Amino acid sequence: MAAAHMAIPIIPRCNPNACDVTRIFLALLIGFTVVGNPAMATEEPKFSVFFQEGAYEIRDYQAAVAAEVTVDGDQKTAASRGFRLLAGYIFGGNARNRSIAMTAPVAQTADEGAWVVRFTMPSGYTLDTLPQPNDPKVTLHTIPPARFAVLRFSGLASQSSVEDRTAELIVFTKVHRLRTIGPVSLAQYNPPWTPWFMRRNEVMIRLET
Repeated sequence: MAAAHMAIPIIPRCNPNACDVTRIFLALLIGFTVVGNPAMATEEPKFSVFFQEGAYEIRDYQAAVAAEVTVDGDQKTAASRGFRLLAGYIFGGNARNRSIAMTAPVAQTADEGAWVVRFTMPSGYTLDTLPQPNDPKVTLHTIPPARFAVLRFSGLASQSSVEDRTAELIVFTKVHRLRTIGPVSLAQYNPPWTPWFMRRNEVMIRLET
């Protein structure tokens, strides 16, 4: 099947505040549309499934490169702030003024009272070939290969829902005598207007191998 194509609108010159709002809106609209439409074949981090039990999986992820920001606020506020900063980077806020394809999911991890929000970069990039972010809050990192325990769930990824699923994932790791590393991360794959019963969310935690 031929790959689908999407026209990217050109943003006219405007005052800085108006341009910021326009760019953020377009980033959200284009990015969420790409994530929400399977026909667009949005790239996701590459992994193989080592073990599966219902909605639980143990996955082996390949090495990757990611763009990250650390933001304050509650889970929902941090996700919004982090997405806005990362969208600015991939939609041209970099040293080459180059757009980078949107990927899924948007990952979020608690970190000492703040949140790390992450986009995995398309697999064709390395740290050497990615353009440097204009915003110093956006940093680029290599992610080594790793094994994760994952629990997939639908619905709204509210704080209470994520806490419940996190508790269930921890029970799963204990039942199977898996040794975990670090905190649980939340991965979200859909735009906010996706019906709750169609949403794909995951909680995941790294495992010792």
